[in-house]
Amino acid sequence: MNGDEMPGEGHPDEGRAADALLEEELRQVAAVLDPVPAELVQAALEAFALHDLDARLAELTFDSLVDALPVRGVVDAPRMLTFSAGEVTVDVEVTGDGLIGQVLPPQPARIEVLGGPGAARPVAADTLGRFTSDTPPAGPFALRLRTGAEVIVTEWLRA
Repeated sequence: MNGDEMPGEGHPDEGRAADALLEEELRQVAAVLDPVPAELVQAALEAFALHDLDARLAELTFDSLVDALPVRGVVDAPRMLTFSAGEVTVDVEVTGDGLIGQVLPPQPARIEVLGGPGAARPVAADTLGRFTSDTPPAGPFALRLRTGAEVIVTEWLRA
């Protein structure tokens, strides 16, 4: 310890890690003792999804958790999702490693993985409409697609 450090002060990263751990513990306690009503969470997510008033809402037309038959012996199968907005369809595979998807009809697009009020994580779809994100969504998420002048926002789902 040098003369400038106070007793009990460590490396700044240690303080951030301790703060993050304390914050997570407080979130868990609040979730148990004073949970947010599910209706309020859903209303908040829907309101946030539509903050782009010029965006079209893409409807979830397929979710492998609901619509697919389980395959015997397959553990941790990726979640397959299909969203539709008019002529545009977005197929997405959600895995523990991230997202893999394609915009149909094939076209370049800018896709943002929304995860709440924080910053969106942008990814680019190539000319064949394919895109990947190496960050798996945690908690509720939605996709915002920008294809030229059109903006499409998917429904919010839990990862």
